Amino acid sequence: MPWGKLGVGELLIILLIVLVLFGANRLPELARSIGRSVNELKEGLKGKPQPPAAAAEEDQGKK
Repeated sequence: MPWGKLGVGELLIILLIVLVLFGANRLPELARSIGRSVNELKEGLKGKPQPPAAAAEEDQGKK
């Protein structure tokens, strides 16, 4: 199911389940962790990907 079709009621139920599972004290820490992960992913995607052959040559040079 695409996220765009979730209504307010469904989102509140999901939030309530997350609150019960993790507890109110742990939610800010969980949100920070998710934010850092998203930022790292974005930074990683900005970098120029290496072709598999170039990555293998680089690994061989390190050994």
